[in-house]
Amino acid sequence: MRLYGRKFLAGKVGPRNFLPYSLISELMPDQFVVPQFIDAEDKIFGPITARQFIILMVVFLVEFILFRLLPFVQFLLLGIPLFAVGGTVAFLRINGAPFHYFFLNLIQTLKKPRLRVWSREYTDRELKELMKTSLPSPSTPYIRKTFAGTSRLQELTLVVNTGGVYKPEESYGP
Repeated sequence: MRLYGRKFLAGKVGPRNFLPYSLISELMPDQFVVPQFIDAEDKIFGPITARQFIILMVVFLVEFILFRLLPFVQFLLLGIPLFAVGGTVAFLRINGAPFHYFFLNLIQTLKKPRLRVWSREYTDRELKELMKTSLPSPSTPYIRKTFAGTSRLQELTLVVNTGGVYKPEESYGP
């Protein structure tokens, strides 16, 4: 028995496990590449991402403008803290998220009130008075529907099964 051009399928060893390669490729589904690490930002210059690069470029541009406009001592007083803030925003990550997300969440948290109070519209006395008064009865009385008996269900089954040929004698209304 010649097995040229045939591949061995994984499983038990035996003559039935040898199939032609073309048949195997037809039986096996196509393989697709599943993207991984989709949360990781793309690196453009070594370990620096595009977001970090843009932040650093803006900081260096502002530093250059300060250097040209201010005396050197004032430039140092403003430039060093600005450089530290820019580096922090560009590189610091808190709980795996960039620093600017943390900063925006901090601002949102500080804008919300710390003490949440239920806004009451009635005083306790008014609520007690409202509890004593009886509610008006509903204007429309509840109408109870009649139970569709087995005979009606059988008639509907016959109508459906016969494709509408069977016509029941009584009407479907109450």
